[in-house]
Amino acid sequence: MKKYVILGNGVAAAACIEGIRTVDEKGEITVVSAENRPVYSRPLISYLLEGKTDLPRMQYRPADFYERNGVRVLYGKFAQGIDPATHTVRLDDRTVLLYDRLCVATGSRSFVPPFEGLDRVRRKYTFMSLDDALALDSEIKKDSRVLIVGAGLIGLKCAEGIRDRVGSITVCDLADRVLSSILDADCAAMVQRHLEENGLSFLLGDTVERFEDGTARMKSGREVPFDVLVLAVGVRANSEMVRDAGGRVNRGIVIGEKAETSLADVYAAGDCAEGFDASLGAGRVLAILPNAYMQGYTAGVNMAGGDTGYTSGIAMNSIGFFGLHMMTAGVYEGEMLEEREENAIRRFFIRDGFLKGFILIGGTDRAGIYTSLIRDRIPLSELDFDRAKKVASNLIFSQQMRRKKFGGVVKYADSGK
Repeated sequence: MKKYVILGNGVAAAACIEGIRTVDEKGEITVVSAENRPVYSRPLISYLLEGKTDLPRMQYRPADFYERNGVRVLYGKFAQGIDPATHTVRLDDRTVLLYDRLCVATGSRSFVPPFEGLDRVRRKYTFMSLDDALALDSEIKKDSRVLIVGAGLIGLKCAEGIRDRVGSITVCDLADRVLSSILDADCAAMVQRHLEENGLSFLLGDTVERFEDGTARMKSGREVPFDVLVLAVGVRANSEMVRDAGGRVNRGIVIGEKAETSLADVYAAGDCAEGFDASLGAGRVLAILPNAYMQGYTAGVNMAGGDTGYTSGIAMNSIGFFGLHMMTAGVYEGEMLEEREENAIRRFFIRDGFLKGFILIGGTDRAGIYTSLIRDRIPLSELDFDRAKKVASNLIFSQQMRRKKFGGVVKYADSGK
């Protein structure tokens, strides 16, 4: 009977369990969970603070998920080292686990710069986990002045979650625009205006030089008084254990199409892993939930002796702030084509006759059409892309292609028949 060990207890770990059980119904599965709670959906933590969801609805799998799949979970435990030679994992309580196959699904952690005076800030939080959200929830008050360091996805979702529960929110970032990792200047300006209309204040192209007496003293010379500090500067993959064990690590743990690492019988999945990006044509950490699931499931199937691969992952974000929805995907390379309306921007990036990426703001209906063009590398010459720029529709494909992609009944989906 095989012994499977999974380090981590997020979406990638849950998918790994499900992948294993499609092939091996009896092998022993042990999950090492740093958090003292079952798997939940991390993207929902801002909605919890906003009152749009609750703890039961945040659960990613039913309450009997582990029992039904014959899984032993070690809650509140941390893996401290992997020994590939002996096929063992050492935990923080000195427990040693033996494995036949190991999956590292340890996710990522907040990056906290060494700001001067940060150690003297009492009310400071990150915003990566449910525990982070609950800690922040217990601290904020109606008159709290909140400073968020970081105008990326994490910082802005935190701001949305607490906006109606605090007195003021100031967001600063060294970058000159919001969401600088996924938006260009024009699109970022549109989103920033919407955020400001909903009560957020920004200090961009500026960052904290030091913290002193409840005040952030900025590099620009400005002073920002605050009661609560949220650090959302960025994240780092939890990849050190594989690196220390001699495995190949770049920005994340390098994996192949079967989610295998360079260490024998060791796999990796999720935000700690660097897999193939179909839009880039190279390896990249794709820290999004769908990718975590597919990598985890792929790892589980192959760990159990099955044979499957995953090479269609792409960078993708679907998110909204205060009613303004946006979606981005792929890479922004090549010729840019644009469709613009008063409150919407649609930008498409084309290289060598293929769609490589897009930015949609204010209208994301049926955007899966565009992601399929990127993933499947469909030549734009084979479809009506002039029509596609305006409206995402199955009708942009030829009738023959619709039959091949969707089957006979779907070809009428956009005609009302």
